Amino acid sequence: MESIYSKRVGFAITASYCTFEKILEPIKEIIKAGGIVTPILSYNASQIDTSYYKAEDFKNILREITGNEIIDTLVGAEPIGTKGLFDIIIVAPCTGNTLAKLALGITDTPVTMACKAQRRNDRPVLLAISTNDALSLNAANIGKLLTTKGYFFVPLGQDNAIKKPTSMIADMDMILPAAEEALGGKQIQPLLI
Repeated sequence: MESIYSKRVGFAITASYCTFEKILEPIKEIIKAGGIVTPILSYNASQIDTSYYKAEDFKNILREITGNEIIDTLVGAEPIGTKGLFDIIIVAPCTGNTLAKLALGITDTPVTMACKAQRRNDRPVLLAISTNDALSLNAANIGKLLTTKGYFFVPLGQDNAIKKPTSMIADMDMILPAAEEALGGKQIQPLLI
């Protein structure tokens, strides 16, 4: 385990809008522990207004909490690799769409570009899954990334086994300890909760 203190954290947010509220406290915890957080948003997380948040309001909340500007373009994300901007990238929430793109090497959003750039430098990427198809179509992608060097997962479990039997979500309260394990090159255990 390695402390998050003084570490540069890219906190990448994808469009699981119902999970946005659950990631604000973990961001604050990372900052309280001495981490330096820069938000990275997918196009959809950055641009789409929903019943949960207006896009601009959510971005303002992130700017206020972190004190940093948001990376939300491919051009903004590309220098992450060449400049070595982050010690760790945390993708929370990580949608099934983003998960699949990462597993297949598709780089067409600021978040997937950030992750590719991070792995270019052999630095860790931590995924906090939030997807309705984790135990169906995306199960293979989870398996692939679990065995891919440099990718780590926040502990996850089924969020509503009766009504959504293939849906899983990470325990967002475990982001900080999972990040500190990932910084030390280890997968936090237990993974399934």
